[in-house]
Parts: sequence; C-alpha cells; structure tokens
Amino acid sequence: MSRIAKEPVELPQGTEFRQEGNVVTIKGSKGSLSLELNTEVELSQDAGLVRVAPRSGSRFSTAVAGTTRSLLANMVQGVNSGFERKLELVGVGYRAQAQGNKLNLTLGFSHPVVYQVPDGVSVETPSQTEVIVKGTDKQKVGQVAAEIRRFRPPEPYKGKGVRYAGERVVIKEAKKK
Repeated sequence: MSRIAKEPVELPQGTEFRQEGNVVTIKGSKGSLSLELNTEVELSQDAGLVRVAPRSGSRFSTAVAGTTRSLLANMVQGVNSGFERKLELVGVGYRAQAQGNKLNLTLGFSHPVVYQVPDGVSVETPSQTEVIVKGTDKQKVGQVAAEIRRFRPPEPYKGKGVRYAGERVVIKEAKKK
C-alpha cells in the first residue's frame, strides 16, 4: 500500500465530511469543496479521521489511494485555513492593481493586461509590485498564479518579470566584447 495512503486524514473541529456514492463533500469555515472518487478507492470515517484504502492490491489502485489521500488532506486544509500564493513584479514601471474580480497589470507592453479572476479565487495587491492569490482550492490558486506569471515570466538577463515570492532567478552573464 502507498505510504501516503496509510496515514489518515484528520478532520479538525467544525469540519463536516459527507460521502454520497462516489462524491465526497467537505465543509469548513471558509466554504465547501467536493471530489469525485475513483472506483478503485474506498473511504472509511471514524472519530474525526478519514482512512483511504485501495479496493484491490493492484499497482494502480495503491497509487490512486495515495493521490486521493493527498487531495482530501488539501481539501480539509483549504476549507479551514485556505491557500495563498504570492507573486512579485520586478521591473521599472511594472505595476498591479486589483479592481473587484479583475487584475490590471502594467508589464511593459504597449497595452495594459486585464486578467479576469475566476470564481472561488480572490486577488489582493498590498503594494503595486505584490499580488496575493487566495482561495480554498489549492489547484485553482496555483493555476491562477501560473496564468498571471505567464504574462511576463522572469527573463534571464536582468530578472525582470512576474515571479513567485522567494523564487530564485539565475541571471546569465552578458555578452563580452
């Protein structure tokens, strides 16, 4: 069995777990998330713990059991504390401004970039060069952060662009005469 799937998922106080057929719903203080289970996995709940087990001993079912356990743990963390991803804008004149569910970016193009933020994710700009993406679904938060970064990824000569907070950009050496 998968080493990850052997550990149970702990449900904190105030978290509601419900399984109806192949659909699992987890509700918490920040919202609710649902997941459709694979037929190769079975769940059991007892005293605030959810255990994931493969239905058969096949390699696929053990792999899916580990993946399912990780997804459930991320859902529990998301509905209780949420996820956030920080982005930094590096470059002269690079700015970001959140307006409702839109993010206006000035990234050195001849036009401003307007990004429509999807439902379930919120975007904040504490300063003009910082963007914080927050939400309950880890996959959605990461996807939105990646889409914003894709507008102007950090370039290797000066390091200008949109980067994740703490991301290390290796600067190449310039041409020599």
